[in-house]
Amino acid sequence: MDPYEFPTKGNLIRAKNSLGLARQGQELMEKKRNILVRELMELIDEAKDIQSEIDETFTRAYQALQRATIEMGIRSVEELAHAVPVENSIRIKSRSVMGTEIPLVEHNAEAGNMIYTFLSTRESMDRAKRNFERVKELSIRLSMVENSAYRLAVNIRKTQKRANAMKNIMIPLYKERVRSITNALEEKEREEFGRLKLIKKGLDSSKTR
Repeated sequence: MDPYEFPTKGNLIRAKNSLGLARQGQELMEKKRNILVRELMELIDEAKDIQSEIDETFTRAYQALQRATIEMGIRSVEELAHAVPVENSIRIKSRSVMGTEIPLVEHNAEAGNMIYTFLSTRESMDRAKRNFERVKELSIRLSMVENSAYRLAVNIRKTQKRANAMKNIMIPLYKERVRSITNALEEKEREEFGRLKLIKKGLDSSKTR
């Protein structure tokens, strides 16, 4: 038998304190889950908006690229493509949302600028360049948002499991312990009261003799 289940007043106080902490813990887990869910919903909406803008920008970029290919020739376009610098300006940091590490991606758009002479290109090529650069920026943002949403979803599941454990296991356990110890102590008090009455009755009867 667990020594904390013995029917003593000390164990009763301890069980009541544990029950209070378990209820408080469940409440905190529920609040944390709600905050994380709100944050996740905002990220999902943001991801949808970014993806929609990516699709539209991609369409404009490819239309401009097709026109540039027709106007300039595919060889000229390929040569300009080789002038695109390697992307090395991305930096990843993080922030915490209720204990969940959320990535923050920093990107220096100027570092990856493609350099070429405007006299050797057409307006269609310039439009394609601007749109593809925009697609890159949006893709970086989307990857950050989707990664954040995944991490939040994982933490939400963990938080929900803890809240369920408090609700379905810990709270019933301590409630039953409080009830059991309380009943045992009350039974002891009734027995003690009965003994005292018998002792008092015996003393009274001896005085009358």
